[in-house]
Amino acid sequence: MKSSTEDKTEGKFHKVKGKIKEIAGKVTDNPKLKREGKDENRAGKIQEKIGEIKKVVGK
Repeated sequence: MKSSTEDKTEGKFHKVKGKIKEIAGKVTDNPKLKREGKDENRAGKIQEKIGEIKKVVGK
């Protein structure tokens, strides 16, 4: 099981990576890449929240 810090760090990484993909999709007019970016950004936000919850719960 990952620590809360690992989850938050990975979540931030995925948010940034997703945002870059989303922008690249807009610039290149590639809706698939844009959608992938949005999905990865959303997944990163969720993972970051999981890390915050783990910190509160103490795991």
